[in-house]
Amino acid sequence: MNLAKRVKTLSPSSTLAITAKAKELKQQGHDVIGLGAGEPDFNTPQYILDAATEAMNEGKTKYTPSGGVPELKKAIAKKFAEDNQLHYTADQIVVTTGAKHALYTLFQVLLDEGEEVIVPTPYWVSYPEQVKLAGGTPIFVTAREENQFKLTPQELEAAITKKTKAVVINSPSNPTGMMYSKEELQALGEVCLKHDVLIVSDEIYEKLIYTGDEHVSIAQLSNALYQQTVIINGVSKSHAMTGWRIGYAAGPKEIIKAMTNLASHSTSNPTSVAQYAALAAYEQGGELSEMKKVFAERLELLYDLLLDIPGVTCIKPKGAFYLFPNVKEAATKCGFSSVDDFVAALLEEEKVAVVPGSGFGSNDNIRLSYATSTEALQEAAKRIKDFVIKHQA
Repeated sequence: MNLAKRVKTLSPSSTLAITAKAKELKQQGHDVIGLGAGEPDFNTPQYILDAATEAMNEGKTKYTPSGGVPELKKAIAKKFAEDNQLHYTADQIVVTTGAKHALYTLFQVLLDEGEEVIVPTPYWVSYPEQVKLAGGTPIFVTAREENQFKLTPQELEAAITKKTKAVVINSPSNPTGMMYSKEELQALGEVCLKHDVLIVSDEIYEKLIYTGDEHVSIAQLSNALYQQTVIINGVSKSHAMTGWRIGYAAGPKEIIKAMTNLASHSTSNPTSVAQYAALAAYEQGGELSEMKKVFAERLELLYDLLLDIPGVTCIKPKGAFYLFPNVKEAATKCGFSSVDDFVAALLEEEKVAVVPGSGFGSNDNIRLSYATSTEALQEAAKRIKDFVIKHQA
């Protein structure tokens, strides 16, 4: 049977692939350390679990409005007002089956065949694939490592054409952990306003910042940018709720209405019980302060350990829970023709699973998640160093 053309061009998720390979090796009895996971290694807090149980016992297990239950929309609006000084009404918010589905739905309602979305490199693996699924064309612009993997206004403007519909900004970033400053966002925003380019602001890691820097949403900076931006967020990272699949988008009413209409014909609605769990996350508590403290400690540990490995350099991230070191020199000195080959051999020989940067559009780097135990991070760094020294000998 011939499959649709739109799925034949898709690349599988490199992060999910490496995680699956690590699990397979573990099931075979190997002592595998997986640093590929894009989710907190903390369980969902008990008060959220209790709220889900209560919702089930109260019979809140039926269909909900396609765009989310009103109570959750109200809580999301309150979160925006308190955390970001942004004011959204219920018809400017749509609750989705995870932030990933918010992005997917947005591109579906936004793009016509051949229209372009600027995607800075390195990028989260699903951005370009979702653009392609919507019939659009991802336009990759390299955010240079010497600029902390951040796009400049000049680079953005040079990539804009008559077909440009949107640009994706992810801060803090997956995979690099970098953040844009207020001034940097303002400069990018002015370019978008000049050329009438929609800003897709992925802020899923906004609560995971370890440097004392304040998260800034580009929509905060002016009324014009507020009207030109769709914010993507959710509870997955901030509240250790990845499996609950609750995300949301906020932005112009016409876009949100179209997303809600599309959802009514795809998912019907986000899972009812998960919505009430997310409601408790926002109403009864905040982000996981202990989790954030532990992640900050792990960042310091793993960053120092990586710098002790020959041929490895790394920009210190400010947020998320990833490090994105450049290992090109190490891979070359070890005799590998590519970082992908280096990563494959590392998993085969030392049973350490990391994600090759090629999956993020950056061939010289690897992504390591520190959402795992301190002991595992120390052992993984030791194995990587031993691997490099062995192959360079």
